[in-house]
Amino acid sequence: MPGLLRGVARTAVISGTATAVSNRVSRRQAGRWAEQDRQRHLVYEQEAAPVAPAPPPPAPAPVAADDMTAKIEQLKQLGDLKAQGVLTEEEFQAQKRRILA
Repeated sequence: MPGLLRGVARTAVISGTATAVSNRVSRRQAGRWAEQDRQRHLVYEQEAAPVAPAPPPPAPAPVAADDMTAKIEQLKQLGDLKAQGVLTEEEFQAQKRRILA
């Protein structure tokens, strides 16, 4: 009888160890798959995200025709926007004409 008990105990230990290892491998693999899915999801979000067009430059505030100081200030602001790359040359010229008109 002691030999039988020893065999049963040994089988139980081996079975428990195998189950523990199997569960650990399964959890680790599920974690890897979840990480891969998360990374794929991020890539798809980046690819699918529409690129919003840049907002139009702010229009200069309307001023009285005889207020030369305000016009000069607006022209300086336009020059800054053009220097920063916000306005193209054509947009700059159009706004300049509008201010000076």
